[in-house]
Amino acid sequence: MHEIPYLLLDVDGVLIPFPAADGSTPATHIRHQVHVTGHRDPIPVWLNPAHGPLITDAVHTGTVRPVWCTSWRIDAPRLIGPLLGLPAFEHIELPRLPMTTSHPDGYLWKRDHVETWLAGAPAVWIDDDFTALDHQWAAGRTAAGSPTLLVEPDPHAGLQPEHVMAALEWVIDLTASKDGGYRDARDPRPGSAASSA
Repeated sequence: MHEIPYLLLDVDGVLIPFPAADGSTPATHIRHQVHVTGHRDPIPVWLNPAHGPLITDAVHTGTVRPVWCTSWRIDAPRLIGPLLGLPAFEHIELPRLPMTTSHPDGYLWKRDHVETWLAGAPAVWIDDDFTALDHQWAAGRTAAGSPTLLVEPDPHAGLQPEHVMAALEWVIDLTASKDGGYRDARDPRPGSAASSA
């Protein structure tokens, strides 16, 4: 029997889109004020209420194990999850590192910590900030027996239904196949839902 893959979920650029050049955010998103750990004053965030049912339905398939993987850390389950009506699930306690870029070594800064946390488990990772080196890492991880899919939304649009569908289709394929090979979500197979990189 296959181990149920983790669904690693980012917040910024995935659930909270980055503003466009003119400062606008998608019309689908609603403004909230949240009190983030370490900040005295509340900060505004924009969330899409449709993301709650979308993610909840994915979790209820029983085919993925959801985990927050975000620099929001404990504030993701404490603040973001409840605003979207999500069921409670754990988070990866990422370190707080002094950085001037999210790719200090040419790949996403979270990756080394995620690698250790996963400890060989299969995973679908949804994040807006992967590089080519991250996709190489995922392919290498899969070749070594730990199937890995990276799904990369447009950070100005955020998570779309097709991203979740791509993840669930991959998990179904993985369950039906012993090798479950790596698939770059930017280059989907014909007939499958794709992420927009």
